[in-house]
Amino acid sequence: MSAPSRELAEWLLDSDPALRWQVERDILRLPEEAWRATRARVAEEGWARTLLDRQDAEGTWARGAHFPGEGWRAAGVAEGEVGEHAQPWVSTDWTLKALQEWGLDPAVLGDTAERIAANCRWEYDDLPYWGGETDVCINAMTLASGAWLGADVSALAAWFPAHQLSDGGWNCEWVEGSTRSSFHSTLNALEGLLAYERITGDASVRGARLRGEEYLLERRLLYRLSTGEPVGSWATTFSAPARWRYSILRALDHFRAAAAHDGTEPDPRLAEAVARVRAARRDDGRWLQGDREPGLVWVHVDVPPGEPSKWLTLIGTRVLDWWDSATGEREASASPALP
Repeated sequence: MSAPSRELAEWLLDSDPALRWQVERDILRLPEEAWRATRARVAEEGWARTLLDRQDAEGTWARGAHFPGEGWRAAGVAEGEVGEHAQPWVSTDWTLKALQEWGLDPAVLGDTAERIAANCRWEYDDLPYWGGETDVCINAMTLASGAWLGADVSALAAWFPAHQLSDGGWNCEWVEGSTRSSFHSTLNALEGLLAYERITGDASVRGARLRGEEYLLERRLLYRLSTGEPVGSWATTFSAPARWRYSILRALDHFRAAAAHDGTEPDPRLAEAVARVRAARRDDGRWLQGDREPGLVWVHVDVPPGEPSKWLTLIGTRVLDWWDSATGEREASASPALP
């Protein structure tokens, strides 16, 4: 691992505890007691505290599962770009996803899982919350959040192998008859399955996860298998928070986490995606925010488009550190030629 410059390290550390503890653990390699002390502050201050203070008495947020519920008022949300088709990011599933990713101790949420089970149902067919619904991405978030909070989501875990498409991935539009997988849906499914396996120790879905990872690896995270053409500029557009959207940076961070869990080395087919992430890093070690999803948020956790992003810099740096440490590649080494 190449140490970040003092200026870059100080810039990253001047952050909310939700981001700072990950910098301390993943970039600076501080002793465990140091980053755990910072992680404990996630519940006490900053972004997570704001979200915790917005929780409804029913255990939900914004009185809804995936969308704000009836009678909810947008009080206390951040100013943001809100258009006709903008997704509100303040409901229960998005809030739980954020709190989990920020490293909140689930014990802080007490009986939230039970209250959600009793009081929250999906907007789709009024289905029970912890059983999921039909959307792959929603179910992936729910699987991870349920495992994190200690809910029984084993039936939802089994839903993923049952709905895996023949090419190895997933597509949220399977209910409309789609038989070809989506990069977006597949990555969301993989993240949910890995979180479930890591938290619960249940390896029953590992085969499905490995098949899904192979779907992306066959395509080198970037290309259509049928034509060899790039899938689109969205694959190399980095934004934070990514929420549901695919990018090669987010995919590489998943493969980093999966390799740590499985005890495996990086797959060589990731090399071009790594080179593209490296090429997007500025000379000062930072990555720029690509864009930001419009919609209501409880709090903005990253910068507007075009500004240096601490979240992207954290993720990009730890991805390159992982790759370089495992492969022996360094900044001065030759990278694969980019088309």
